[in-house]
Amino acid sequence: MNYRHVYHAGNFADVFKHVILLSLVQSLLRKETAFCYLETHAGIGRYDLFSEEAQKSREFENGIKKIIDAKNPPALIQDYLSCVTSLNQPNELRYYPGSPFFANYCMRPQDRMVLSEFHPDDVKTLKKYFARNKQVAVHHQDGYQSLKAFLPPKERRGLVLIDPPYEKNNELMELPSVLAQALTRWKTGMYAVWYPIKGRNQSLVFHRELKKIIHEPFLIAELNVYADDVEGQLSGAGMVVIHPPWQLEETLENTLFWLSNVLCLNKSSSYALMNSDKIDR
Repeated sequence: MNYRHVYHAGNFADVFKHVILLSLVQSLLRKETAFCYLETHAGIGRYDLFSEEAQKSREFENGIKKIIDAKNPPALIQDYLSCVTSLNQPNELRYYPGSPFFANYCMRPQDRMVLSEFHPDDVKTLKKYFARNKQVAVHHQDGYQSLKAFLPPKERRGLVLIDPPYEKNNELMELPSVLAQALTRWKTGMYAVWYPIKGRNQSLVFHRELKKIIHEPFLIAELNVYADDVEGQLSGAGMVVIHPPWQLEETLENTLFWLSNVLCLNKSSSYALMNSDKIDR
């Protein structure tokens, strides 16, 4: 409850997360049938980079600002930038979209969004932001409880984004069991989980726990902007995608290569893509 994302809005981890999220939502547009988007830790919808909090950390300078200034972005990055610029005045970067904005940007009239946010102030802001959007339902609820409350949705197709602040001890290692339980409720859904990378060993243990508990195909994408050999230090971010869409790995290969070059810090950037069948237990 102490976490405030505005300090980190638009940083390298946000860029990584939202580029992949946009690709996943775009994949749902390939069919005419409706989809449901559920987000467990939704935040406030958009973040003011001119605010005192964002200006104090200025993490967006090593994220979205670098992306805007970079040359020759891949097609997925161009789509991502179109979403960001739609929220701002020409030639100005004041607002950075939260995950719900990226998903809503792609939604069609037949699609639906369910958002959960537990922070009492943030959920009020989120409800105000989407007050006039009848496709969006906002709930003041614990994110993990929302997986029990809203799954399965009436739609057979859709995406669940789990993006917690990881304030609890061992929360990352508990997520494979959380996902396994969610899959018993909605087996046809696509699931995406964002996680911080704080050392190589932690990531490897997490991957093995996923392999042991999740018996559905999944893809792991990771981006490090620092060397990942210092345990406990944030070096990058990862995303697990259960039931990855067709050609996601090929799309991300090109995109993550570009991102790793643009967002590199201290000449230590790297990226990785791993299918579940290549992870050792």
